[in-house]
Amino acid sequence: MGRVVDEGELIDLVAADRAAGRTVAFANGCFDVLHVGHVRYLAAAAAEADRLIVAINDDRSVRGLKGPGRPILSAADRAEVVAALEEVDYVVTFSDPDVNRLLRLLRPDVHCKGTDYTPETVPERDTVLSYGGRIAIVGDPKDHSTRDLLARIQSSGPRGSRG
Repeated sequence: MGRVVDEGELIDLVAADRAAGRTVAFANGCFDVLHVGHVRYLAAAAAEADRLIVAINDDRSVRGLKGPGRPILSAADRAEVVAALEEVDYVVTFSDPDVNRLLRLLRPDVHCKGTDYTPETVPERDTVLSYGGRIAIVGDPKDHSTRDLLARIQSSGPRGSRG
């Protein structure tokens, strides 16, 4: 099980991992209502290195990216759920508009993005390449989305009690 940490603690943990010769992978996203696509993405990202850091957008940035009514779960709840996944080592919440600052700070060996990207279209590509990192496109095809899951839940209407 992973740990939810603040940025300062994460810097220390990454330094200790590097001193021990471990490699570091980095993944990021909103992770609002965890689904199988998220799990597969993070499992594939974890396979790229010895340690996996997951950076989660804070609530304000999720609202900006996804619109009104989002996030469904608070950043603290989303971080705890993601940290509970066996493949995840560290979870940090961030408020920046993108993860470039965190990438420059942590310099992970590999920056993992989902299959909706190519190595050439990853927004943080220049940052990762500038410090000698690599980019990995991981996970299954982008056939899952929180938006679609929420739409299915809303359209299913009320159901009888199942107690």
